[in-house]
Amino acid sequence: MSIKPKYGFDILRGIKKIELRGFVGDIAPGDVMVLYFSSPVQAICGEFRVGRVVFGLEEARRFVDSYGDAGVANEDWLYVVGRKKPVAIEVLNPIEYPVKVTLSDLRRLVPGFRPPLSYRSIKPWEELYNIITRIRRLSGLL
Repeated sequence: MSIKPKYGFDILRGIKKIELRGFVGDIAPGDVMVLYFSSPVQAICGEFRVGRVVFGLEEARRFVDSYGDAGVANEDWLYVVGRKKPVAIEVLNPIEYPVKVTLSDLRRLVPGFRPPLSYRSIKPWEELYNIITRIRRLSGLL
């Protein structure tokens, strides 16, 4: 998942407990969401486990309201209003990686790599999957 550093650091610090997105396709509770911080950081910096996933603007509003302090700001809502399938993703167990993989590293290791505009699934046969697995192992997650 590509994310602005401001929001990514809030997730990794446990401040932002729900991430709002305009659309996310194949996502389910228990999935691992790897965070690629966009400019100026431009690196894979951490991850979180997906908790509850709520689709639809009104459903997302009710979910956020029932959550208490979820770290969702007014500007987050502006991002999803008018989207076809807005989604609220509960953030569980955020972990900042001790080793960051920069965009230049990613392009060196995975020729032609381009960060996703929003998100993308990573398949086990991809080199990117192997890189993230090594980072997770270094982080004591595997």
